[in-house]
Amino acid sequence: MSPALLAAGAPAWAQIGLGHYLVVSALLFTLGILAMVARRNAIGVLIGIELVLNAANVNLVAFGRFTDAGPKGPVFAIFVILLAAAEAAIMLALLLNIFERSGSVSVDDATELRG
Repeated sequence: MSPALLAAGAPAWAQIGLGHYLVVSALLFTLGILAMVARRNAIGVLIGIELVLNAANVNLVAFGRFTDAGPKGPVFAIFVILLAAAEAAIMLALLLNIFERSGSVSVDDATELRG
């Protein structure tokens, strides 16, 4: 929050600092890891991976905003988003292949593709 908004009557406790972003990022990361470990469904694992990548994006943008690094954080975040899109496209192609062969999208059925 800018000093002008604080002067306009916003309370000092309403400021959102770097720590708040880091807490949100840690929660996203934890939920992503839990989704990857607890799910037997490949789509749930994919969602967990996306949550972990989004936690990294929150960190990159927050550190880019609160440090004098310039626009490097958001630029890296855009690259992570591009990586996530490519990863999702490849994973969905693999899931379609697994579903075509076994009739389910269980992670255990992915071992059948080795032969």
